[in-house]
Amino acid sequence: MLIDIQRRMIGHAAVILLIGMLAGVGLLVSLLGGLEVWPGAILPLQIPGPTDAWVRTHLGGMLNAFLIMIAALILPVVGFDLRGGQRLSWMLVGTGWANTLFYWAALLSPNRALTLGDNRFGPSNLAAVIGLAPALLFTVVSIIAVVLLARQAFR
Repeated sequence: MLIDIQRRMIGHAAVILLIGMLAGVGLLVSLLGGLEVWPGAILPLQIPGPTDAWVRTHLGGMLNAFLIMIAALILPVVGFDLRGGQRLSWMLVGTGWANTLFYWAALLSPNRALTLGDNRFGPSNLAAVIGLAPALLFTVVSIIAVVLLARQAFR
C-alpha cells in the first residue's frame, strides 16, 4: 500500500532529521570551542571540521529530511501509484542518506569532499571518496526524482 511507503519514507526522514539536529551540537561546540556545562563554564572540546561545514551538516541534513517528508505526504495528492511511489521512495531516501554521508565526510576531509582528488581546499582522503561517490550518484537520481514528481503533478 502507498501508506506503507509513506511511513517508511517518514521513518527514514525522521532519522536523517535527528542526525541533522545532532549536528547542531557539533555546530555549537565548533562556535564556542567547547560545550557549556554550567553557565559561564565551557568545557574545551576539539572537533574536526570548520564551523561553516558544521552549519552545512546541520541544515543540510534537516532540509534533506524535510524533502523526503514532504514528498512522502504528497505522493497520493499528485497521483502516484504503488510502483511509482516505491520508485520515488528509494530515489529520495537514497538521496537523503547519500547527502547525510557526504556532509559528515566533508567534516573529515581537507578537500571538503568536493572532488575525488585534491582541490584548492586541500588534499583528498578516504573520507572524501566515501562521501562524494554516493552523493554524485544521487545528485543525478534526485534530479530525476524531481522531474518525475513534476511530471506526475502536471498530468
